[in-house]
Amino acid sequence: MSIATPPLMPAKLPDLRKSVPLLAPLRKDVASIGPAWLPVALVLATIAAVAYADHLVLSISLVYLYIFPLGIGAILLRKELSYSLIPVCILLHDHWSPRTIHPGLRIFDNLLALLSFSFVVYIIRRYIAQRELLAKTIQQQRDDLLQDVELAAQVQRMFLPTGKPAIGGLEIAGMMQPAEGVGGDYYNYIPIGAHTIQTVIADVSGKGVPAALLMSATAAAMQLGASHGRNMLEQVERLNKGILSVSDPERYVTLLIAEIDTRKRIIHYVNCGHNPALLFRAKTGTLTRMNSSCPPIGLSPEEVCELASADLMAGDVVVFYTDGVTEAENRHGEEFGLERLSGVVRRGSSLSAEDLMVNIYNTAADFCGDDFNDDVTILVVKCSFDGSPTVSS
Repeated sequence: MSIATPPLMPAKLPDLRKSVPLLAPLRKDVASIGPAWLPVALVLATIAAVAYADHLVLSISLVYLYIFPLGIGAILLRKELSYSLIPVCILLHDHWSPRTIHPGLRIFDNLLALLSFSFVVYIIRRYIAQRELLAKTIQQQRDDLLQDVELAAQVQRMFLPTGKPAIGGLEIAGMMQPAEGVGGDYYNYIPIGAHTIQTVIADVSGKGVPAALLMSATAAAMQLGASHGRNMLEQVERLNKGILSVSDPERYVTLLIAEIDTRKRIIHYVNCGHNPALLFRAKTGTLTRMNSSCPPIGLSPEEVCELASADLMAGDVVVFYTDGVTEAENRHGEEFGLERLSGVVRRGSSLSAEDLMVNIYNTAADFCGDDFNDDVTILVVKCSFDGSPTVSS
């Protein structure tokens, strides 16, 4: 009885370029640019051209012209190959040069050329090694910085709300899109009681890591202030003192803090130099701007503010935003502006808070080609008293 044997599969051959380093003629960064044969052909062609010229000229020695191809080889080829070209060039010169000189002088000339060529290749290789080390160090620092920025972004996201508050009669939706890895915008909605919620939106001057750090301090202070007292004017005063103590005079925070009471159907707010929120009144179809009543936080030790109020009705919509929305520019340099934003709010007033927020962002993104110059934050509050209807896009 014969036993069938499975066919023998050929063994997987190892990659000779990896197993034998000399078969990879180029340096790693050069090898990734293009075909390997092109730099090698350039070096060999240059050596051949110099050898031919050295063979034709009888009056003087052209041995030192070999520095040119050796320099190219030191830049493009691996260290072993670049050094191995030195004796090749000397042998070509010694064999092809037609000049007749004393043997001792010829030996001295070849030795001097060997030392000179070795020195030139060494200097070039040393410079390349230092440049590669510098590039590696810069890349490592860049990677570390990106990791730090990502960590800062994660910490920043911890200050943003993660869920929707369970306040009867209100629909709330918010988002924050930083222009860089981290941003200087902040928003939050903090339930005060069963029928009251506090909404906050803030914008730190500048952007990037410095703005994000000041934003984190602002967010922590606002959450602490909301838990210790409901007086918004006192909250603003405490926040102003805290920001002044940790920031320089060039840094400030625009802030709009509002408190909505669903039982009394009223909104109280303080606007500290922030963009005016838009209050759309469903009954009349008009827009009211919740303008600023005091300077930004962190500019002056004395923050004199006024508390403003407005009545709310079923279907009313309040839209908070930062200047990243209104100052978004298209390719012609035109800003999205408050009028375009007001038009989007009017047309989408029947949408849910979530859909209106998305509609505002998408409209601004289409306007500027999704190229925002600043952080973008949108917070939409819709009053659904008595079960006022909303539609979904």
